[in-house]
Amino acid sequence: MEIIRTAQLMTTWANSKVGQGETICLVPTMGYLHDGHLALVRKGCDIADNVVVSLFVNPIQFGPGEDLGNYPRNFERDAELAEESGANVLYSPDVKDVYPDGFQTKVSVAGLTTGLCGASRPGHFDGVTTVVAKLFNTVKPNSAVFGRKDFQQLAVIKKMVRDLNWDITIVGHPIVREKDGLAMSSRNAYLNKEERVKALCLFDSIQFARKQVSSGNQDAGALKKEIEHKILEYGDVLIDYISIVNAETLKECEVVDKNSVLALAVKIGSTRLIDNGFLYKNA
Repeated sequence: MEIIRTAQLMTTWANSKVGQGETICLVPTMGYLHDGHLALVRKGCDIADNVVVSLFVNPIQFGPGEDLGNYPRNFERDAELAEESGANVLYSPDVKDVYPDGFQTKVSVAGLTTGLCGASRPGHFDGVTTVVAKLFNTVKPNSAVFGRKDFQQLAVIKKMVRDLNWDITIVGHPIVREKDGLAMSSRNAYLNKEERVKALCLFDSIQFARKQVSSGNQDAGALKKEIEHKILEYGDVLIDYISIVNAETLKECEVVDKNSVLALAVKIGSTRLIDNGFLYKNA
């Protein structure tokens, strides 16, 4: 596996592969890799000749008071795991290389970014779409794999690609979970033992909601109230949002159907966690 540190060298490498008729899959990450990330890498290996894992903690998607300075980092471990999973390149540029002095351009997707995480993290998705656009232009992928845990992010990236006519296939990979159901996340490392137990409120709520729907409860408003009550029973959990939205438009549903997704965000201690799931199991 090659380690590439600059956009210029990354594009040179990509151009050489394109010139040889080889395909490239990009797996964008902020590092501190876990089994969820590695599943994305392995999926990339299935669909492309070459897999590029980007490792970049993107400062412009963090808001004031968020965890940019404390975000977990372990480059050596990440490089080892990426290589073991089949990556051909680990692309890990410096912030100054991605955002040189005088950088003033941003890519913004309207509509899909206003609710859910966008409501409590203003500017977050502009940071995401800007860095992903730069990665696409630098790495020149035929495909890119994103985890469905960040459901809104996946919808926003798909919209950006459609709107800008990029010839890139965006693959959404199912959420990878711990044995007890907690969605894998780099931020899980922040949780102490007690907080780790409370974090199960997310997956438990999804399971509870699915049982309610299978029993005939399709009133989204009433269901959200029941989910709120269930989460608060865990104690010391601050709810950011409980939303039941259409999977494509991300608009709130009044009645649950096969396109309805339960999206959740909570704060446990200083750690903000998200999760989601379709409410019909066969959806």
